[in-house]
Amino acid sequence: MNSRLYVGNLSPDVTEANLRDLFSQTGTVIAVELMLDPATQQSRGFAFVTLATPESATAALSKFHSHNFGGRYITVTEARPPQEPKGLMSEGFAVGTSAPFHPGAKRSRVRRSARGRKR
Repeated sequence: MNSRLYVGNLSPDVTEANLRDLFSQTGTVIAVELMLDPATQQSRGFAFVTLATPESATAALSKFHSHNFGGRYITVTEARPPQEPKGLMSEGFAVGTSAPFHPGAKRSRVRRSARGRKR
């Protein structure tokens, strides 16, 4: 198991020091990253806690998942590794549209008469 944990459903009043105190009950806390809104500097409701060993992370997961902390029941799970963001070009979107481009798809055409009206 990874020694980095995701902690969700946090109260806006929770600080990094509160989380460090809570998770230090199961082992040595290496780092606490409380995610903040860049505009308001308020908690976004989740954090990442890194513990010294995978064993202490497993103990924290079993002890604190669905634990009442700050008036809310927090979720504690193993953190997933970060993924590279995908750009529009990697998704295969046609330029100027919001629909995916499929090379084999037929395009519908509106036939117009000589006067420019739809038929």
